[in-house]
Amino acid sequence: MSERSPAPGGLALVEALVNTLDLESGADALDTADGRARLGITEAELPPARVLRESLRATLLAHAGYPPHREVTPLGELFAQAPLYAAVDPADGAARLRPADGDALLSRVAAAVATAAIEGTWTRLKACEADTCHWAYYDRSPAGRGRWCSMQVCGARAKMRRYRAKDR
Repeated sequence: MSERSPAPGGLALVEALVNTLDLESGADALDTADGRARLGITEAELPPARVLRESLRATLLAHAGYPPHREVTPLGELFAQAPLYAAVDPADGAARLRPADGDALLSRVAAAVATAAIEGTWTRLKACEADTCHWAYYDRSPAGRGRWCSMQVCGARAKMRRYRAKDR
């Protein structure tokens, strides 16, 4: 959907997961071996990955000021199952959050979100307000008030609908 550049740091993983489902067409990249490989998950991990994806989407909609698109498991409940630890680099003493259970998608996402929250970038990751889209995007606007994944597509459609509604 979007022509925007990917979200920074670990938020790129969150954005990529949310954007595996195209709501308009119904195409789900997680249905393909390639799509699962890009996220490092197996077919057996699909059900929890889909639950995580929709919980993330609901949170990203909240970042943009919109209610969830449907009932989902709260993201905090999911993250409670993903313990993290502070790994300290012996070379420079830098501390980073790491998943305690290795490479599980939930743990990688929880670490990315926790790091982004600390850095102050988490709430800049949003979901497009368009009902047929809800694509994840990183809002780089100075005021942080972006509403659409793409001004040329979703933004233009919304503005045209408002214009036509005024005309009536």
